[in-house]
Amino acid sequence: MDPTFLSGFTLILAGFTGAFLVALWVALVVWTYRDIRARHRDRLVHFLAPAFVALLNLPGVLVYFVLRPSRTLEEEYQQTLEEEALLQAIEDQSVCPGCERHIKDEWVVCPACQTKLRKPCHSCGRLMDLPWNICPYCGTPAPGMRKEGGTMDEVIRGLQADESLPSAPVNLSGTKVPRRPLR
Repeated sequence: MDPTFLSGFTLILAGFTGAFLVALWVALVVWTYRDIRARHRDRLVHFLAPAFVALLNLPGVLVYFVLRPSRTLEEEYQQTLEEEALLQAIEDQSVCPGCERHIKDEWVVCPACQTKLRKPCHSCGRLMDLPWNICPYCGTPAPGMRKEGGTMDEVIRGLQADESLPSAPVNLSGTKVPRRPLR
């Protein structure tokens, strides 16, 4: 073989090898920059990680693999969303105000402590929460609810018209108790 051919071939092989190593070095620096941007928010870390790989090349990449965050920001965000969804599902479960055990929405009384949870509407029969004074399904006011906008005369007339109420106080024997005059 010709020594000039061999030296030319070696020179070309060294050139390709050098170009490959430079391309590999640049590719590792660019990959490190993109990877750290997906894994960390700090701009200083965005600069330091590729600089570390640029200075140390392959050993720098190995150190970066050891030190980099295990999950990307997107994976962290997805995990946070899943955790929040689980917590919301746990919080949405109804609990008894008396014993704090889980109850179902259609229960009227807690089976564990017998606390009254809901009351049925007197008109449509659907369940209402205890503090509600009007049925949200049919609009019927709950018995004993104060009527807005009424005058005292209307209230007294309503009481007198109601035959279920006695007109005078009654004692246990069923006889009317005489009223005392006002002083």
